[in-house]
Amino acid sequence: MGHMIEGVLLERGIEVAGTSEDICATDPALAKKCVCIDFTTPDAFKANYKFIAANFKAAVVGTTGWDEIRDEVLAEFKAQGTTLIYSSNFSIGVNAVFAAVEKVSAVLKGHGYVPHIEETHHIHKLDAPSGTAKALASIVSEGLGVTPDITSIREGEVPGIHIVKFKSEVDKIKISHEAFSRQGLAEGAVVAALMTEKCDGVHEFKEILLG
Repeated sequence: MGHMIEGVLLERGIEVAGTSEDICATDPALAKKCVCIDFTTPDAFKANYKFIAANFKAAVVGTTGWDEIRDEVLAEFKAQGTTLIYSSNFSIGVNAVFAAVEKVSAVLKGHGYVPHIEETHHIHKLDAPSGTAKALASIVSEGLGVTPDITSIREGEVPGIHIVKFKSEVDKIKISHEAFSRQGLAEGAVVAALMTEKCDGVHEFKEILLG
């Protein structure tokens, strides 16, 4: 992901101030001029988020697997006055699916539909269910009033497939998204980084993207 994001930045003529596996080693004077784009691991982000909030001009966080400390993370960025845009998935296509699932869930509420979510990723993915699947489940639960079960599959080098199903006694609805690569995540993360120039505070990407 780091290499992909760097490639998108360079294609757009945006300076890459540095890349580091140890973000806490960044010179604070440099950090204050930069947007930190974080696609690391849950453990790394948990260890680093306070430094990022205290030192960087803004942050874009695509790392997942820190839901249990979400309130603390968001509070830290708010306390530091550092702009944060975070998401379980920065793909523009996936965020369109978020919007579609929200609408469909609201329409189907009270009509006997049972939801289910299936997600498939590469064998190297550390969290299961994926952050995207959890986000979809939250949207369904809020809109439909029924919490869906999630099936997670790990195989090969699959970039990511998410399928949301709504089944009743008379029909079945499927909304799906298949990523061909992780390039879409990189593109969306750079879009979010550019958004930090015009917004303050803490935001989930889909809130800004979808208005």
